[in-house]
Amino acid sequence: MPGKDIRHIREPAPTTHAAWGPSQLHPSKMATNSSSTGSKSNNSGGGKQSGPSAEQVVATFQRMRQEQRSMASKAAELEMEINEHNLVIETLKDVDPSRKCFRLVGGVLVERTVKEVLPALETNKEQISKIIESINTQMQSKGRELTEYRERYNIRLVGEGEAEGQGQSAASSRDSEGGGSKSGAGVLVS
Repeated sequence: MPGKDIRHIREPAPTTHAAWGPSQLHPSKMATNSSSTGSKSNNSGGGKQSGPSAEQVVATFQRMRQEQRSMASKAAELEMEINEHNLVIETLKDVDPSRKCFRLVGGVLVERTVKEVLPALETNKEQISKIIESINTQMQSKGRELTEYRERYNIRLVGEGEAEGQGQSAASSRDSEGGGSKSGAGVLVS
């Protein structure tokens, strides 16, 4: 029966925990509660909002970097498609135009002749090239936007600038890095 008594003592503790006052809470929970309420009062009582918080700056920067990475991966994927188109076009140029060939259209193999497929492949290749050019210009503008954002919020990536001394000014580090993409202090992003 001693096991039943222990269970009886342990079960009510979670239900009565909600009724405990702050003095009865664990010290780490008290520190968490007081720090969260203290930070709220400091932000609302300050009256001066200096812009987004460091977490918001980092989140926005990470989102922008991810957008640029996804553009780059899409461009690489389309480059692979162009290479495939080139390979098929070069192969079909040496084949009799009346010869039967198969083309994948929307997941379905369709029977055509070489003279029907070859112009369609060349047209697709040209369209894909135009899309890649468009993506590359978007990536360049996103890169400029990222650089401006890094300069505005003085963002450093982890591992960059560690060899530089902490006493260097932001202007000298911009000059040495060519265009200000790296700076000495500010938000650190991994």
